[in-house]
Amino acid sequence: MAFLTYEGIGVTAMAAAVPKRVINNYEYTEHFPADQVKEVVDKVGIFERRFADENTCSSDLCYAAAEKLIADNEIDRSEIDLLVFISQTPDYRMPATSITLQHRLGLPNSCIAFDINLGCSAFMYGLSVVYGMIQSGHIRKALILDGETRSKVYSPKDRRSAFIFGDGGIAALVECDKKFGKSYFSLNSDGSRADLIMIKGGGYRHMSSVETLQEKVVDEYGNIRSDEQGYMKGGDVFNFVIREIPRDIKKTLEYAGKTTDAFDYIVFHQANNFINSYIAKKMKLDITRIPSTIEKYGNTSSVSVPLTIVSELKDKLNGNKELLLSAFGVGMTWATGIVPFVDCKISDIVEV
Repeated sequence: MAFLTYEGIGVTAMAAAVPKRVINNYEYTEHFPADQVKEVVDKVGIFERRFADENTCSSDLCYAAAEKLIADNEIDRSEIDLLVFISQTPDYRMPATSITLQHRLGLPNSCIAFDINLGCSAFMYGLSVVYGMIQSGHIRKALILDGETRSKVYSPKDRRSAFIFGDGGIAALVECDKKFGKSYFSLNSDGSRADLIMIKGGGYRHMSSVETLQEKVVDEYGNIRSDEQGYMKGGDVFNFVIREIPRDIKKTLEYAGKTTDAFDYIVFHQANNFINSYIAKKMKLDITRIPSTIEKYGNTSSVSVPLTIVSELKDKLNGNKELLLSAFGVGMTWATGIVPFVDCKISDIVEV
């Protein structure tokens, strides 16, 4: 396990944006009978999601969140020295979306900008990368923009994923300040399980073609998707999660010399309600300290942890609070973060 420690760096402000379009999962019955839909929805605990329209990308959601954050906190754009954009649904294959956002947000040409292409654990990876760069010195303010439009890459005709994913974007301002104390991260990967969650077609290993775009029946249950739409081996993912995530959390707590009682809030990746309930029960966690947005936003991939913070912990992060963050996803990758939040300013959620 890769453990990383930082000191005197933290998130000072956050904002989020979600699409205006609300999907009622119980009414998402175009391709499946209502009784089957109810069975799936009740099990995963996702009742509503937000879907971006065809003209709205992850960058648009992040741009709206960033503008809200900058306005609410009266940030001098010339002081933003670093912009990191996290997404697996970028605007283009090239250039990096971070570069276009640097220009769109009016940030200086001296601003470092790059993308991180990673799945659901990426917010913790991104925090760790940014913390490390700030700790090296000379970066005043850093902006993390994390956005996904996963609704565009999963088939509505595949029951195993049709009711799970939603869209959203966040902005987080990271700065150097002694008041934050120490942060701890555990970052992990296992490429032998790369096929558990994948979009096989459309990249450079299997380039786009008539065949990769062709919808087809993919299993004995009649689920339909193309090779350019995502799939997930749910059972294998579940077995992976219940084995690796509690173990990683325990190892990180041991490394930091802490127990779960030390945390004001524990924020899990919002994969589905069944998984999070199982982990909480297995680890005997206090569910009153585990905020959830799965029921109203669904699985927004890497956005889910910060979106849950913005949605559920607004006005609750005054003073010195300590959060335990945990996420897993595509790769497979997984991460645990022990992160102090001190007087973090959280804006109202913007609808785009």
